[in-house]
Amino acid sequence: MQSALTVTTLNHQIKSLLETHYLQVTVIGEVSRATYHSSGHLYFTLKDDNSAVSCVMFKGNNQKLKFQVEDGMEVIVTGGVTVYTPRGTYQINCTNIEPSGSGALAIAFEQLKKKLQEKGYFDPNRKKAIPTFPNTIAIITSKTGAAIEDMKRVAAKRWPLAKFILIDTLVQGDQAADMIANHIAYADKLGVDVIVIGRGGGSIEDLWAFNEEVVADAIFEAKTPVVSAVGHEIDHTISDFCADLRAPTPSAAMEMILPDIFEITMTVDTLREQFDERFLRVISNKEQQLLHAKEIFSTYSYRSKLERLAEKIDTLKEQFGSFKALVLSKKEESIRHLRELYERNNPALNVKVGYVQLSKDNKVRSLEDIKVGDEVELSDAKEIAKAKILSKKAIF
Repeated sequence: MQSALTVTTLNHQIKSLLETHYLQVTVIGEVSRATYHSSGHLYFTLKDDNSAVSCVMFKGNNQKLKFQVEDGMEVIVTGGVTVYTPRGTYQINCTNIEPSGSGALAIAFEQLKKKLQEKGYFDPNRKKAIPTFPNTIAIITSKTGAAIEDMKRVAAKRWPLAKFILIDTLVQGDQAADMIANHIAYADKLGVDVIVIGRGGGSIEDLWAFNEEVVADAIFEAKTPVVSAVGHEIDHTISDFCADLRAPTPSAAMEMILPDIFEITMTVDTLREQFDERFLRVISNKEQQLLHAKEIFSTYSYRSKLERLAEKIDTLKEQFGSFKALVLSKKEESIRHLRELYERNNPALNVKVGYVQLSKDNKVRSLEDIKVGDEVELSDAKEIAKAKILSKKAIF
């Protein structure tokens, strides 16, 4: 009769057999019950339509994953089968996990993009405006890369007045993301007008440092406007979405943020011509206004008033002279007329011999008005005599 094994012995034999035989396996399945432990380990179940197997990925390997393992995701895991002796259960100790179909980096990109979008990192309303005439620009890139030379060449041609601070930075590799983030924070304290982060083109792996969350956080927290100029026009990174301005290439960044000195010169010339024209027009208008004001002042000045009064006095003098002459003429005419009347009625000139003028009480009377006994005066051109009426009778 075969001797009985203890449970522990059996589990140890199974553990030795499985772990030796299944030292490394590659298994495809759907993720279920994915749990990220506070220790940094990842636990999940890998299943298909008929079976399931437990999986674990310890912290060291888990930190290397570019994407987040989520329920429902189909993945290909690589690792060794291990047995947990106390419970007699086995699991796959994963050393690597790859998405089935889409690449890990593509999934990681979309996951981080969705996460940051929900946090408001891409909100257009929070993006800062790029100054029209930036004086100082901090450039975060490799000092030996082609990107910095392209940017310097375009800047020298476009706006040579700008000053640049080059912050030599790793733009590729495991340490690149942390360095880029740290240099963004450093540049943000320099008081520059714009920060440009970028590098030349490359594969998605080459550009991956600009897809890390630590870089996105640094861009979001910066008070200085940040321009992302990574790769070629077809390349898009997380930094492009977070930045205040995305440039398709490093050289294009200089084209976009720096004014064109030739255009500015032409604009200044045009403005100068417009200013000269408007200035002359304003001077001409003011001159006309001044002349008009001078005319008004002359019209209402004391001198003008005195001149007008003098003219009025002269006119009145002329009018008075004419009136005086007219009055005198009329008076002279009246005198001549009276003289003629006088001459016609002067008793001395018209009296006939034997004719006298009869007066009573200093009034000329007719004989009809005289009564017998009245005292009267008889006068001719030469003498006056007093008489008393003794009698009177009618002739006819």
